[in-house]
Amino acid sequence: MIAVIQRCKSASVEINGKVHNEVGQGLLVLLGIKKGDTETNIHKLSQKLLDLRIFDDDKGVMNLSVKDIKGELLIISQFTLCADNGKSGNRPSYINAEVPEKSEPMYQYFLKHTKENYFADKVKDGVFGADMQVKLINDGPVTIILDK
Repeated sequence: MIAVIQRCKSASVEINGKVHNEVGQGLLVLLGIKKGDTETNIHKLSQKLLDLRIFDDDKGVMNLSVKDIKGELLIISQFTLCADNGKSGNRPSYINAEVPEKSEPMYQYFLKHTKENYFADKVKDGVFGADMQVKLINDGPVTIILDK
């Protein structure tokens, strides 16, 4: 499981030209589910995401988590994070990405688990498998990659 986490001032996801979800200050999370990922991976990554101290405290030091600031999360499924670019060629392989029949329930479980361990109304999602346009005002910019 891999996640690209971006600290944001705001983020939104549009589908077919309409805003599906949007958040204010918090995190935009792009989530890739790899073959072999388990509920253990979900639990670890979800907890790490909620505890990651990447927000400034009153001294300007990144010492606060999204929970500390009561920020929002926009979590988007993105299988392309599992790309294998290989040693030659220019076309990535997605052989490491879990098949949709398994990854969609895992994505939904990640959302459920994160909501259960935070404020459910502060955790927003995209639509699995949809063609989405994601907008972001990256704060910093701060971007962290977690691979569990």
